[in-house]
This record gives sequence, C-alpha cells and structure tokens, in this order.
Amino acid sequence: MSNNNIFIKTTLAAAIAMAATASADACTNFVAGKAATVDGSTMVTYAADSHTLYGFLQHLPAADHPEGAMREVREWDTNKHLGYIPEARHTYSVIGNMNEHQLTIAESTWGGRPELVDTTGIIDYGSLIYIALQRCKTAREAIATMTQLVEEYGYYSSGESFSIADPDEVWIMDLIGKGSDEKGAVWVAVRIPDDCIAGHANNPRIHRFPLNDKENCLYSADVISYARKKGYFSGKDEEFDFALAYSIQDFSALRGCDARVWAFFNHWISGMDSYLPYINGKKGAEVMPLYVKPERKLSVRDMQAMMRDHFEGTPFDMTVDAGATEWWGVPYRYRPMDFEVDGVTYSQERATATQQTGFVFVSQMRSWLPDAVGGVHWFGVDDANTAVFVPMYCSMTRVPRSYDVATADLYTLNWESSFWVNNWVANQAYNRYSLMLGDICAVRDSLEAGYEKAQPELEKRVMEKYKQSPAEAVEMLTDYSCLTADQATARYKQLGEYLFVKFLDGNVKKVQDGKFLRNKDGMPEMPDFPGYTPDYYRSVVRSSGDRLKVVQPEK
Repeated sequence: MSNNNIFIKTTLAAAIAMAATASADACTNFVAGKAATVDGSTMVTYAADSHTLYGFLQHLPAADHPEGAMREVREWDTNKHLGYIPEARHTYSVIGNMNEHQLTIAESTWGGRPELVDTTGIIDYGSLIYIALQRCKTAREAIATMTQLVEEYGYYSSGESFSIADPDEVWIMDLIGKGSDEKGAVWVAVRIPDDCIAGHANNPRIHRFPLNDKENCLYSADVISYARKKGYFSGKDEEFDFALAYSIQDFSALRGCDARVWAFFNHWISGMDSYLPYINGKKGAEVMPLYVKPERKLSVRDMQAMMRDHFEGTPFDMTVDAGATEWWGVPYRYRPMDFEVDGVTYSQERATATQQTGFVFVSQMRSWLPDAVGGVHWFGVDDANTAVFVPMYCSMTRVPRSYDVATADLYTLNWESSFWVNNWVANQAYNRYSLMLGDICAVRDSLEAGYEKAQPELEKRVMEKYKQSPAEAVEMLTDYSCLTADQATARYKQLGEYLFVKFLDGNVKKVQDGKFLRNKDGMPEMPDFPGYTPDYYRSVVRSSGDRLKVVQPEK
C-alpha cells in the first residue's frame, strides 16, 4: 500500500464524534495573565454551551504517525465530513482543551457577516482547536498553526474568538473567513498583558489594535485591505476596527454577549458603570476595552466563581424580575431568548452560568513546574453554578469513567455519568432554586475546598516521585484525578437522592445534623410547607380576580 493510501483517522478521536452535534455558539471565556493571579499561573475559563452537547472529558493520546498519513476532518458541531489533511508525524496528548505542554485553547462563536462563511473550506473552528493542541507547544505556535491551516485549506465556520494560552502568555484571537470565493481568513490576535484579565462571549472583542507591535499583536496581512475591498471599511488604517468591520454589533451582541465580559470586569475593577451605555447599545458610547488590570489578583477559586455568575448585583440581575421572584429566585430562563408581548419584542438576559452548558473548565498553567504537574484542567460538567470543578492534570493517561464519552450520551441516562448526575441535581433546583441552593453549595464547596487543600501536598509527593520516575509521577496524578472525579460523581448522586427525598411533593422535610427527623415513635416528622413566593401569589390573584378569595358564609 502506498503512503498516499494510508489514512489515519484522527478525527478528534471517537469521543469527538459523540459530541459532534454540539452547537458551541453561546460560550464564555475569561482569561488572566500570570501577573494578575495570586500564584503566578496563567488561566483560561470556558463554558461549552449547547442544547445538544453531552459533557465529557476528551482524551487524545499522544501518537506517532507514518509518513504520508492523512487526518480526517469532521465539523465539531455536526460531525459532517469536511475532508482530509496531512497528519503530523507526532501528535501530543490532549486532556479536555489542554495538551501535555500546558497549552490551552478555548472559543466562542460570534457568526459575523454571513457572506464570509466558506462552505468549501475543510477546517472548522473545532478542528482548529484540537489540531493545534495536538501539534503545538506554545500559544504563538498555535496562532501560527491555526492561521496557516485556514490559509491552506479554507475556513468552514463563521466568525470565532479563541483564547490561546500557555504558562507564560495569554492571547485572544478573532478570526473570520472570506466566503466561498476566496480561501483563507482575516484575523487579529492580541497578547493580553501579564497583569491584566480579559474575556469574550460570542462577540469579537478586538476593536482597534496596534499596527506596529509585532511582539504583542499579530494579524493577517490583508485584515484591513480585505475590509476595504468588501466595502466594510473606508477610513485610515489606524482607525480600523476589526469588530465593527467584520461583525454585527447589535443588541444581541452587546447585551447578550459583551454584558457577560462586563460583569466579569465589574467584579475586579471599579468604574465599569461608565461602559453601561456601550453595553446597552447607545450610539457613540465608549467601547469597553479588550482587557483591564484588576484591582486585586485572582485565584483559581475566583475564576471558578466567575463562571457561576448570573449578573447578581448589577443592572442585569436575573434574580429580581418576575421570572425569578415568582419561582424562588431562579436565575435561569428557558429558550427562546426573545419573546413578544402585545407586538413588542423583548429579550431575556444571557448570563455566564446557564443551564445548557455541556462542560466547563478553568485551566491553570504554571511555568515553574514540569508540564506534567503544572497544567491542571479544573473540569466540570453541566451548569457551572452547580457543577464541581475537579482537578484533571494535563498529563493524565486515561479519563475517569464518570467523564468518559463511552459511559453515556445525551439520549442515554447512566448514573455513573457525571453529566447525568449533575443534571439531575441542577434540574431539581431550577424549580425551587433558593430552597435547594444551600444544600447544593454546601456539598459543591466542600468538595472544591478539599481539592484546594489537598493540592500542595499531592504535588509535593508527585514532584518527589517525578525526580525518580516521571512516568510513575504521571500515573500518580492520573489515579488521583480519576478517583477524585468518580468520588465527586458518587457524592453528587447522594446529593440528588437527598434533595429528591427532602423536597418531595413540594414539601420540605425537617433535618437535623444531616438526618431526617422522626418523632419519638419513629414516624417522620410533619414537613414544612413553603408554598410559593409572595410574588407568585400576587400574580395568581391578579389573574384570577376574586375567584379564589376566601369569603365567610353569611349568618
């Protein structure tokens, strides 16, 4: 058989085929430079939001490939076959969205001008991510590889933002294709200063950028000239705004997308109210910056908390309108986002934490440790607010059964699957949020605090072993991550059972010291009857008039 007939189908492994129906068009990324974090690590967060995504932990083992081997490319969202490209002779191991060299890549889709989608392209945004993770060691290498791939093979997807980070540098890249008439893409990548934080959430975040700072800003040679040719821009080069030229900056993009980044910044610096006119779409308002310097440094736990945000305490707070107050403060809104009342169209808020998340992570990359130990992929499944972030080390050689794609899928419930167990817990809470959240947070926070406390001692022991045998050290980390994930899943199954019993039939059973109370004769104590919220009762009265009014009979 000739080399040309050798096809190594590394289609993001069989696991990716199972997730291929994911529509990652509602995702959130936050990033932090190494001087903006308490421990000097770089960090990237990601929520993969989709209504058809089964959340699991991807594992692409390192591999050597024969000369002439080809790689099949399938679109991440649909599993559609797009074509073949030459495979690299060696590909790196990948756990989730982090590879063995601590390189992390995440994304959010923003669509952009529809005529710029190249339906003949071979490379989609998901392929860009995972091919780069399998072939690159650093963020700069990844940017070069990703842009070369779309230049050579065409870009199949719509506009996309990427977070690309290694232990030393954090970059954000905005990229969009050139339509079916011209192969390639236009793009710009900006390095986030070490002492700053940034984010993107389904809207391109790069507006104006420096044209003569190759150390901190990279861009395609025709990023401006192509916009001129297409009639998207006609000003001076130094006035060029990537986001305005290539995307649609409407209400959906600003309130539905950039508001999430605004809320992230608002936690860490004062004065963000000055950008509310921009978020609310006021013409001529000052554009929110790509990055800001936080007033205090962030930890892994802080980044996890940011992924759980529902705009609490801001003008967009999802816990204070009727959608929440009539249903125990629930900060979730079911789709569709837009609705019409009396001929007027309205839109629900879209916060960072959302019910349709498939998986979520916080990647922690540390330059002072060997890659095998330094890269921690704090990983969870389903809604970030109720998920548990469990430490998955980037050197792992297998994944936990509870995170394995083979354990279940979106149509197959399995109680050993963390995705299904977490969904069971979360979906119970969506109907009685404030009643259940305390019980959920107690378990969630206890688990995460335990992982945080155990990390220094674990890594001390691993480093001692690493000096003698790196392979044995990696096995220690693999065992720890797998055991921890499966134990967390089992603990959440117990939590789900507890919630189901405690809140059965709309009642709340009495509990003392973690046990359901019984009377002196061994029978269950009478439960509490929380009923509904005051706002709910008011809405019932408004809609029913006096029909339900209690009237005493005349004597």
